Amino acid sequence: MNTTHHDGVTASVNKRSGQLYIVATPIGNLQDISPRAVAVLKNVDKIAAEDTRHSGRLLKQLDINTHCIALHEHNERQFSEKIIQQIKEGSDIALISDAGTPLVSDPGYFLVKLAHQEKITVTPVPGPSALIAALSAAGLATDKFCFEGFVPSKGGPRKAFYAQRQKEPRTMVFYETPHRIVESLNDLCSELGEQRTVVLARELTKTFETIKNASAKALRDWIIADANQQKGEIVLVVQGFQAPEGETLSELAEHTLRVLLQELSLKQAVKLTADISGEKKKKIYHFALALKNSE
Repeated sequence: MNTTHHDGVTASVNKRSGQLYIVATPIGNLQDISPRAVAVLKNVDKIAAEDTRHSGRLLKQLDINTHCIALHEHNERQFSEKIIQQIKEGSDIALISDAGTPLVSDPGYFLVKLAHQEKITVTPVPGPSALIAALSAAGLATDKFCFEGFVPSKGGPRKAFYAQRQKEPRTMVFYETPHRIVESLNDLCSELGEQRTVVLARELTKTFETIKNASAKALRDWIIADANQQKGEIVLVVQGFQAPEGETLSELAEHTLRVLLQELSLKQAVKLTADISGEKKKKIYHFALALKNSE
């Protein structure tokens, strides 16, 4: 409809579309929630939560009485369209997970993707994240890192998972469960090497928070010796692959390889680099794989 302002300007007034807020919540310590997050959660029309009972306890502690609806991995595809429709009709809705930042190994991808497709404003309200908290305190390189989510639960796929990352040069971050941590570290030792530096970040921001930096073997043995370290929420931060001194390439070989990889297949680039530089093909191949993985 049209309305006329006191200055005579005619404007079109339509019902305002709502917004979708992605709100981070504490991973343990309640004081880590931001004042902005509390304000948003108090003022939105509804909160979409992974587990309404779990989140209900948090919201009660924060004196937030906003109505909660369930949005989890089993119903996300089904309910995302309903939530988007409510936002288009003017409702503001916040998405939270059980703890930390939504969508990081938690539900919400389909909802956020659909919101963008429907031209709905998506507003992040940043805060706690176990991934970033662990990485910040690990003492490993943070200029380049990759997050791989949860390590596979079964032995065969788990060994293959680690084997595929033997030459990954970036710092790697994994989530692991307490009842599988020993078996997981056994497989990590066998596939990545017992001397690879690994950091256990356990129960972050909680009473029994533990951050332990050690070789993979020393960390595994320490955890086996202390059953208390096999409890709670676990993040593993793993040092990236570092080529031994003998595996570094000459300046000529590295430059040649980098140029050829832009135009040729890995196999062709390796062969030509070996022909031009005189370096061994196997050494060039391993270096090329590390380059590809770091891109």
